[in-house]
Amino acid sequence: MDSPLQEIKNKLDIAEVVKSYIALTPAGKNFKACCPFHKEKTPSFIVSPDRQTWHCFGACSEGGDIFKFVMKYENLEFYEALKVLAERAGIELRKFSPADQRQFGVLYDINNSAKDFFKLQLKNSKEAIEYLDSRGLNKETLEEFEVGFGPANFDALTLYLIKQGYNVKDVERAGLNFKTERGGYIDRFRNRIMFPIANHFGKVIGFSGRILPKFDNGEMGKYVNSPETPIFNKSKILYGFSKSKSFIREKKEAVLMEGQMDFLMSWQAGIKNIAAISGTALTNDHLAVLKRLTDKLIFCFDSDEAGLKAAERSIDLAKANDFDAKILVIKDYKDPAEAIKENPKAMEKLLKEAKPAMEFYFERYLPKIDKSLGIGDLKNSVKIILTKIKNLASPIERSYWLHELAIKTKIKEEALIDEMDNIKLQSFDDEKAKKAAEIFSRKADNFKMFATDSRIELIAHKLTGMVIIKEKFRQEISAHLDYFPENYSILIKSFMAGEKLEDKNLVELYNFISLKAPLEWENFDEEKIELEFKELIRHLRLEYLRLKRAELLYLIKQAEESGDENEATKILKEFDEISRLMHS
Repeated sequence: MDSPLQEIKNKLDIAEVVKSYIALTPAGKNFKACCPFHKEKTPSFIVSPDRQTWHCFGACSEGGDIFKFVMKYENLEFYEALKVLAERAGIELRKFSPADQRQFGVLYDINNSAKDFFKLQLKNSKEAIEYLDSRGLNKETLEEFEVGFGPANFDALTLYLIKQGYNVKDVERAGLNFKTERGGYIDRFRNRIMFPIANHFGKVIGFSGRILPKFDNGEMGKYVNSPETPIFNKSKILYGFSKSKSFIREKKEAVLMEGQMDFLMSWQAGIKNIAAISGTALTNDHLAVLKRLTDKLIFCFDSDEAGLKAAERSIDLAKANDFDAKILVIKDYKDPAEAIKENPKAMEKLLKEAKPAMEFYFERYLPKIDKSLGIGDLKNSVKIILTKIKNLASPIERSYWLHELAIKTKIKEEALIDEMDNIKLQSFDDEKAKKAAEIFSRKADNFKMFATDSRIELIAHKLTGMVIIKEKFRQEISAHLDYFPENYSILIKSFMAGEKLEDKNLVELYNFISLKAPLEWENFDEEKIELEFKELIRHLRLEYLRLKRAELLYLIKQAEESGDENEATKILKEFDEISRLMHS
């Protein structure tokens, strides 16, 4: 009997679900589209109805099943995606077994119980209450956002949750404790002010803990967040968003801050259209959430150099995604929380004075233009500004700011355009490509067949794809299987014999190639595909012989070093034969 998860997959066709979000066009047995998760002009996103999977062969290299797609597109945790798809499939969640429910539902329950525990501990901690009072937070704000305290005891929370009936391993899965080398469990959050982190539906999914100053010895993080869990992904969650999203929608503008304290003090001061990026940098997932409510952002980060650099990175990402971005620089205070503590009304005035991002860059990187400024300094400053302008998503904005830069620097627009064209912009897609390459490299350590960096593997990869999608090549390939790397040879033999692959790595390889191949060969006519096939076979044999010859050279050297002339002569003869084959 199928599991409920499989039952949902059986009832819902992945292509139909994806079509409800993005436009798909046929690509053989599959469908293709421009990837919805990164910018691209040529479709590299493939959906396979046969395998009920999707994969992007472009910069982001994302892929997965129907649940992964809805989670990523809707920015949901698994349990929320499960509810969405169960409803669409007409399956009641109560039909799920206790084990299935426990897998995810128990994590919400544990986090909620931990929140209650931390709230109770705050009432009993004079030091924690005094610290929060010194920061300016009032009782109403603390209660509304259910702020708590993690006590000093090594396992106070763990023991509390066990008494509540939870399994200690589930507590670990929820990220609230960790296992020691001796097999015991230690609470993750100790001597910390606890800020519950809710998902966008208001359910607690994790925590951020701020160490009390008394215990901050400089060797531990000032803030510690829950680790990634099946229900918590910090790159998708904005602190306070579940409470502030209606205010953001109403104001049609969002104020983004760095941490919980800035958020809470701003909320307390009456500024409600806010969210905090806590414990991570701003991501495309964060921006996707905000884009549904507004395209206007004000960044309000710490006023030190680290805060300004963090703001700059966030602005660049927002501008690349076509947001109208401004920045509020608080000159006389360390951060927004401190400014509001001194003057609760100051923030409203400062927000009205927020500067457009490009104006901020002009002031930050262009010094006063006068005769004393050397051409080298001017050129470097202008190049920084041109990089920012080139990053802008809107051609209209690019044109406007180029004109402004020309006026300020007294440099002709034509020269600025020429200089900008020479700048190689490391776009955010490039960053994703780097990240994808790192992920791909890590996968290659586990799945050696994905490592197509050697020439023979790259050729084998292409030929395997042709064999999978074109029946006419299957008989011809049989004569050349000895030239393939072993994993590709096994895969092709099993495929042609209709045998089920048992090796999980080979299944992964087959799924990867069968999705990629139709995309790779779709623009070739039959004659060109046939010519390409023959050329690839020739190169496969050549590469095999080249590797074989290199191996023989090594063996000849070994035989000569050991003084075995007969063995050396024998290997040399084989070496000459292979050289002759390569030449022919």
